[in-house]
Amino acid sequence: MKRNNIILIGYMGCGKTTVGKCLANISGYTFTDTDELIVQQQERTVSEIFAAEGEPRFRDMETELLRNMLEEKNDGLVISTGGGMPVREENRALLAELGYVIYLKASAETIYERVRYDTTRPLLQCDDPLERIKQMLAQRESAYEAAAQISLSVDDLRPEEAAKIIMNSVKKEV
Repeated sequence: MKRNNIILIGYMGCGKTTVGKCLANISGYTFTDTDELIVQQQERTVSEIFAAEGEPRFRDMETELLRNMLEEKNDGLVISTGGGMPVREENRALLAELGYVIYLKASAETIYERVRYDTTRPLLQCDDPLERIKQMLAQRESAYEAAAQISLSVDDLRPEEAAKIIMNSVKKEV
């Protein structure tokens, strides 16, 4: 049975957390962030997990978290996911069970402007972050599209506008 949650997916910097908090505010749902939940459980940052155990282990942690959320029968949540979570096919299936999945779509240039000074993003600590963003978006696009019931381009939307559009879309789905 599909749970009654709103799940935001998309690449880092697309606005999942900001839009998610706005969405929680107007829906009355509780906001949660999967990366933050993992950080709390592990008692270390995402960067520290990546450095110590690598990206595959972090992805395992994401899958474990989704399974636990389903077992706990969580409802009434707005869930902001890590940018790579939907890449795994298993995670896409778990997300679909957990609720309505919305892909916040942003251009590489928009994302770069939002995250360029953020040193907490382990995948962007490289010589050419904009090129890395373009490559990763190209790699992940099909996974994001496959996971989502709704795609929303957020390049020209304020977070509040995006949240209202999502609420209207979710109401039609329920």
